[in-house]
Amino acid sequence: MAKRVFIPLCTGFEEMEAIILIDVLRRGNVEVVSGGKSKEPILASRKTLHLADKIFSEINPAEFDAILLPGGLEGTKHLMADPEISKILNSFQSEKKLIGAICAAPSALRNLDIISGNDPYTAFPSSEDLTKGKGGKYTGKRIESHNHVHTSVGPGSAFEFALYLLEILEGKEIMEKVKAGLQLP
Repeated sequence: MAKRVFIPLCTGFEEMEAIILIDVLRRGNVEVVSGGKSKEPILASRKTLHLADKIFSEINPAEFDAILLPGGLEGTKHLMADPEISKILNSFQSEKKLIGAICAAPSALRNLDIISGNDPYTAFPSSEDLTKGKGGKYTGKRIESHNHVHTSVGPGSAFEFALYLLEILEGKEIMEKVKAGLQLP
């Protein structure tokens, strides 16, 4: 049975991060469901409009294997302020299901203490200000993993992060096949 991944899209999300995650995972036969606050088009960080597959209130975390958060400063602020997303993230955390976040989005995980104490994580360097005084140990690596939580630095790492997550979800063989089809260096 195909793995299912939920990707929430909030106003101001970083297009490249969200779309590359969705595209690469779907190429690897992962069922990706994007979500939005409403059925209205979502204005992303570079002023492109996007339609989500479902609205947040329709998402049942039990039906998904992973949640992946695209970054974008404004999008991350909206993620952090949304009680439905907090509830969904806390459900994934309590079940120890795969949680991924890129760019500014690891701040949402730090805000909920999903990343806490000395847990290693990475993020876009300037996103630290969103969660001053919160835990976690910033490493600055392109991809950082700790237990079931995986983080990455930003738009330029989106392909490698998506392939990394695809390998976790579907295995090395499928990841390599998708990677070859992308003609990456």
